[in-house]
Amino acid sequence: MSGMRRVRFHTGWAVPLALLASLPWWAGDQYQLHLAALIAAYWILVAGLNLVVGFTGQLSIGHVGLLAIGAYAFAIIAGRHELSPWIALASAGGIGGVCGLLLGLPSLRLPGFYFAMATMAFALIVSELILALGDLTGGGVGLSVPGFPEPFDTPQGYYLLLLGIAVVITWCAWNIARHPWGRALVAIRDNPVAAESVGVPVFRMKLVVFVASGVTAGVAGALFASLQSYITPDTFVFELGLFFFVCIIIGGRGSIAGPLVGTAILTALPELVAPLAKLGTLFYGLLLLAVVLLVPEGIGRLFEIVLERLRPRREASPVLEPHAGRLASAIRRQRDEA
Repeated sequence: MSGMRRVRFHTGWAVPLALLASLPWWAGDQYQLHLAALIAAYWILVAGLNLVVGFTGQLSIGHVGLLAIGAYAFAIIAGRHELSPWIALASAGGIGGVCGLLLGLPSLRLPGFYFAMATMAFALIVSELILALGDLTGGGVGLSVPGFPEPFDTPQGYYLLLLGIAVVITWCAWNIARHPWGRALVAIRDNPVAAESVGVPVFRMKLVVFVASGVTAGVAGALFASLQSYITPDTFVFELGLFFFVCIIIGGRGSIAGPLVGTAILTALPELVAPLAKLGTLFYGLLLLAVVLLVPEGIGRLFEIVLERLRPRREASPVLEPHAGRLASAIRRQRDEA
């Protein structure tokens, strides 16, 4: 990457990041700040899920189960056992990774549709276990969730905490996507047989990425639970898992910025159509249909087209043609020397 391109790249990320970091000082009200924090919490999960769905091509629709596991792990460890929220946050991520490993080992060998059904069954099992283990999870009544200590005990501070973690997760996902690992994941998505024939460890890479998405889902669940301050089994409905999946489809597979924009749009959409709240599902369906029909590659492709048109065109390199006379004399010289 040349010096000028590097400057443009860092500027392109620094400006929106500065705007997001300054949001607590120019947001219209506390609800807008809460909505931005919710987008950040969702994106932490979607960023990991995007590596599974968008890059590896695995149709996981049950990550809401991993989100619930992370949320309840945080609530139990930090709330009932009164341990440090930071320990609870790390534990929620670790438990999410272990559950991702236990789910991925038997199910990642299944073909696409059956793998999707396995993840859906996992989400339903988690929901039933939350209700059955009432002594631990509170059952249908739910659990109260503690917050984080200073300076993250205010809406502004907690939003900045979520933003910081989301930026780190985004940076990690972007580095994976742009390095050989990302190209290997795309090769697995497009043609796993060809990928394996050139030495790509297909199952191992699928498992590693799925476990990583379990870690991000566990962390997202802990942060989401603390943001909500109270969780019940109804908080983690199966439709939420479909919501995460649709964010990636609308954003575009094989992209980082596209699913990020898709998460922001779909999370904010209920607020944008608040006067027509009863038709929220209709707007979700219309948006998904419009993207699938008009931009099958996702919203991220629109940004790429705009950037290509705004980017200055490179001047064509001059074509070098051989000098026929010099070439003939060089050939004769080699023959004479031989």
